[in-house]
Amino acid sequence: MFEIERRLEEKGITRSDIVASAMELYVSHGISADEAASRLDAKIEKALRDPNVSSLLLSAVLLEDELYWKRKNSEIADDPVFLLSDEIIGMAIAEVIGGTYARFEFTRYDQKKPGILAKLGPFLDDAVAGLIAGCTSRLYSESMGSM
Repeated sequence: MFEIERRLEEKGITRSDIVASAMELYVSHGISADEAASRLDAKIEKALRDPNVSSLLLSAVLLEDELYWKRKNSEIADDPVFLLSDEIIGMAIAEVIGGTYARFEFTRYDQKKPGILAKLGPFLDDAVAGLIAGCTSRLYSESMGSM
């Protein structure tokens, strides 16, 4: 939807990078790391087809271009504490995919910024963290339900 996977790839963000970043903070819930990575990849692929997730990701892509890259000397160049829209987008993506629990998972990824997240600007790092958080939260909930 909205060619979001292609648009992310144009920004240097591949699905394999997203899965690798997710796995850096993976907490085993009775699933091997290899199986978890495979299941996360499938969840991310599915989430990227969701119109709500893809439109929120698209908003992060466009906002990052407009407010960050085109204005490198602006007041938001260093992701100041008063900039909240990036966090709101990330939390919204997480919750659309994984519900309320995903908001807490989002905080872990947002604070530690593993893998590709550390290389992204203020909007895309939170949007991709939200994508990861929603998918990992859903994976954890499903694995706990099957035990």
